[in-house]
Amino acid sequence: MREKNILEDLLSAWEETYKKGQLTLWIFFALRDGPKYTDEIRRFVSETSADTISCEEQSLYRALRKFEHVGVFDHELRPGNKGPDRKYYFLTNLGLELYHRFTKRNITLFFTEKIKNLL
Repeated sequence: MREKNILEDLLSAWEETYKKGQLTLWIFFALRDGPKYTDEIRRFVSETSADTISCEEQSLYRALRKFEHVGVFDHELRPGNKGPDRKYYFLTNLGLELYHRFTKRNITLFFTEKIKNLL
């Protein structure tokens, strides 16, 4: 029983660290799918990851500001439903290139036979 608890604790800690590191990639996935405002990004991440990745508001805004500052994301204002205009974020050309290079170097590797056999 004790070993099972230790295993669950270790798994939870590993998953938490893994998920925090994945948020930026999931934001890129969301914006690769098209321009979105923050609630749409959060919903996309939650639904597409089958609720395994949480997209907390502070973390989301921090990442959006960080990447907008360096020209990877940008935004345009669009009318809101019943209130102020909303910021719709999108990938710039630099962001698309960064996304493609990152996925080529770090994601497509998981589709190699050697890695698939390890999984």
